[in-house]
Amino acid sequence: MTKEDKKPDLVVFNEETQQYDAALKPYGTSSSSPVIKPLNTASWKNDGIQRVNKQLKSKFDEVKKEYESLMEKFQYNDLIYNAKFSFEPIFGENYHLYNNKNGETFLSIIEPSQCSFEYLGSFRLNTDKMWEKIES
Repeated sequence: MTKEDKKPDLVVFNEETQQYDAALKPYGTSSSSPVIKPLNTASWKNDGIQRVNKQLKSKFDEVKKEYESLMEKFQYNDLIYNAKFSFEPIFGENYHLYNNKNGETFLSIIEPSQCSFEYLGSFRLNTDKMWEKIES
């Protein structure tokens, strides 16, 4: 394209179709056309960020609570399976965990009211061999 063929900036000329197509544009092409202003999306973004953060925090708290519950179950099961007992526990029965005078843990069928050892908690063995803490 030579300098003589170049159209002024105010003229809307499509080089591909070789036509003036200002009327076909979806936006104003003259200096008297309305000003195109970008939308203010900051409030929309801030609202979205707050909603997403709230939802993610809620999910995080839920997962954290579940994790803490699992860790508590793991610690109780680890403690009980490492405790001393000379019997085979029966599924669904209640057992009590104690510390003896030497600080060793042991599992017993004796109720806390009938025992003088340090009481650590009561537990029930589920069919999946997981110990479940019984709230007193």
